[in-house]
Amino acid sequence: MLELRLPKYEYRIEQRAGKLAIFDPIRKKFIVLTPEEWVRQHFLNFLNNHLNYPSSLTSVETGHKYNSLTKRSDIMVMDNELKPLVLVECKAASVAINESTVRQLAVYNTACKARLLIVTNGIVTYAGLCDNTNDSFEGLMEIPDYNSLTAML
Repeated sequence: MLELRLPKYEYRIEQRAGKLAIFDPIRKKFIVLTPEEWVRQHFLNFLNNHLNYPSSLTSVETGHKYNSLTKRSDIMVMDNELKPLVLVECKAASVAINESTVRQLAVYNTACKARLLIVTNGIVTYAGLCDNTNDSFEGLMEIPDYNSLTAML
């Protein structure tokens, strides 16, 4: 797997049914190790262990209804009232982050109304605050830690 521009951590990888699998501490099970999963697990580590987003409020591959379709967000962090706070879309490191990727995240957010939106491929990461009352978006230079984000609300 590629080295990412995210903090390194001691991940657990095992051979499962002839495939490599990485342990997901949120789902508490081994997941087939794909390039996108590699980015997702590194980003989960970054959010939970470096920016102090509570793992107890973090979910992975949460389903959302958009029109008649069911969409799955890669990472979602809830606030203390269990409302969506952060929505993260992860791509494999080989996938460029472009307008289409950002549009995908925006579509997911029409259903959940998260405050912080993040898109990453582990090499490039973009984040912004979304004001869902007037449909405005403010790009951020860095991702705020959990306490800073909740203090902004």
